[in-house]
Formats: sequence, C-alpha cells, structure tokens
Amino acid sequence: MPLSVGSKAPNFTLKTMTSDGLKDVSLSEFLGKENVVVYFFPAAFTSVCTLEMCDVSGGIGNFKKLGAKVLGISCDSPFSQDAWAKQNKIDVTLLSDYSHKVTREYGVELPDLMGLGPASARAAFVIDKEGKIIYSEQTPTPKDLPNFEAIEASLS
Repeated sequence: MPLSVGSKAPNFTLKTMTSDGLKDVSLSEFLGKENVVVYFFPAAFTSVCTLEMCDVSGGIGNFKKLGAKVLGISCDSPFSQDAWAKQNKIDVTLLSDYSHKVTREYGVELPDLMGLGPASARAAFVIDKEGKIIYSEQTPTPKDLPNFEAIEASLS
C-alpha cells in the first residue's frame, strides 16, 4: 500500500547516469527549494512506461512553471535507464532503485511483474518543499497511467 497523503516522504539517495558518469541524487537536495514529483515505473523499454515517461518529458515545462522537480524511479540499472532515455528522448531525471529499497519504503513494490520477479508498481507522489506527501497514487495495474491532471492540480 503506497504511503498516504500527509505522510513524511522517506529520504533517499539513488544513482542516475549523467554525461560525467554515475551521480547520486537525494530527495533532500530539493527540500526547502522546490516541490518534487516522483514517478515510480515498472521497467524501461516497455511500451506503457515509455509512453508515460515520454508524456512526462513533453510536459516537463509545466512542472517547472509549477515549481516542481520531476524524478522517475525504477528498479532497472542506471545503465539501461540511460540507454532507454537516449533512445526515446526522455528528459526526466531517472533514478535506479536497483536494490528495491526505496520502492519498498514508499509501499509500491509489485511482488511479481509478468513472472520476472519484483518491480516498482506504477505510482506517483508529489512531495512539498517541507517533505510532506501532498499527492499519492498507485495505479490499479501496471498498464494504467497515473492521473497527470490530478498531479498537476496538486501543485497549484
């Protein structure tokens, strides 16, 4: 069960791939400065996840105007996330939760994704500048996209 609205968002530090190599990104580096939208997604190189992250990338300007940083988290390696992002022109900071620790802390781990083992569910959280969750959603199935309009509305 995903963390609920009003909960304190657990801090995390995860790896992302940059042009300079692997880099650590922590939730705490944004607190006090901007709201954060966190999208958990099951797997890179899948059709629904590609649609979701491409849609998010296309609307990244809206999130910036609303004062929010967008992060995408999956249990893929940062290397596969990077290849996927380049192939699909995904402009979202992608973070690797390869150990599944953050996925479990946020209560959004799927026990088995199509017989491949555990993965992140499709979920979205909006975390305010103080670190409180102001929007929480886990989609009914991995095939369903989050409610982008409700996510944006929570930032207004």
